[in-house]
Amino acid sequence: MTAKIKAAKGAPYARIMGVGGYRPVRVVPNEEILKRIDSSDEWIRSRSGIATRHWAGPEETVATMSVEAAGKAIADAGITPEQIGAVLVSTVSHFKQTPAIATEIAHRIGAGKPAAFDISAGCAGFGYGLTMAKGLVIDGSAEYVLVIGVERLSDLTDLDDRSTAFLFGDGAGAVVVGPAEEPAMGPTVWGSEGDKSETIRQNLPWDVYREGTEVRFPAITQEGQAVFRWAVFEMAKVAQQALDEAGITAEDLDVFIPHQANMRIIDSMVKTLKLPENVVVARDVETTGNTSAASIPLAMERLLATGAAKSGDTALLIGFGAGLVFAATVVTLP
Repeated sequence: MTAKIKAAKGAPYARIMGVGGYRPVRVVPNEEILKRIDSSDEWIRSRSGIATRHWAGPEETVATMSVEAAGKAIADAGITPEQIGAVLVSTVSHFKQTPAIATEIAHRIGAGKPAAFDISAGCAGFGYGLTMAKGLVIDGSAEYVLVIGVERLSDLTDLDDRSTAFLFGDGAGAVVVGPAEEPAMGPTVWGSEGDKSETIRQNLPWDVYREGTEVRFPAITQEGQAVFRWAVFEMAKVAQQALDEAGITAEDLDVFIPHQANMRIIDSMVKTLKLPENVVVARDVETTGNTSAASIPLAMERLLATGAAKSGDTALLIGFGAGLVFAATVVTLP
């Protein structure tokens, strides 16, 4: 006789319960970037919308920034670290292939012995983590899940590359996902386009050092125009699909929080989606730069902290980047 496996049983729905962020102390204006590249503040602002970014100091590691953001998110959710059943960390700038930095972070926040693993999905990584967290809560594998997006992209920036030197910043954003009695996280529209994987890439593999080759530290490079066209035309379609899957229209939205890659991309998506003027749009890229996996939770945290957005608002989130990968969903803000 075949044994019957007991069905998993979790919460009927999941929601974001709390959010926290950490931005490094050091603020780097465009003027500092211009010491190494032939450009201007006007050019950088017109091309990207970026005026400043935060760069981490020696003590502001991927782990320490994550711990700071996680502590705020846990407190905001009104739970204790011991209640966290899983820790998911999205990052491309933790340089150890193993062990996962998530295990160290789980220990440092006092979470006990939760499931813990890293996600490598570039700028869509936070959306990937959010989707997995929702599944874990509904499945019953964890009651509360900590999702962190964190980057030290200053370590992967070629300061002599005129096309990318001004783009990247550092920071960490975190949310707690937990049980809900009504829908508060819509279906995720996600995927990849691997035929375009080389448009955003690390220019050198780590194993190049095994050859004893004298090279500079690996850095992120991209084909800017190709990425821009893909983000503007294809990601607006994905964002619209996420709205459709959630059963809402642009008029139902309160907040739009796209990946903070480029102000022109953000403005183009707003126009293509025909968002009403009353929709609050995150434009954190101006002072934070592109923080990859950290950009959406950092932007969310700032909107809530400043009062531009409020608890209970309906928000459309979309991340997109290296891979090329993407993830979009509609959520109720904590």
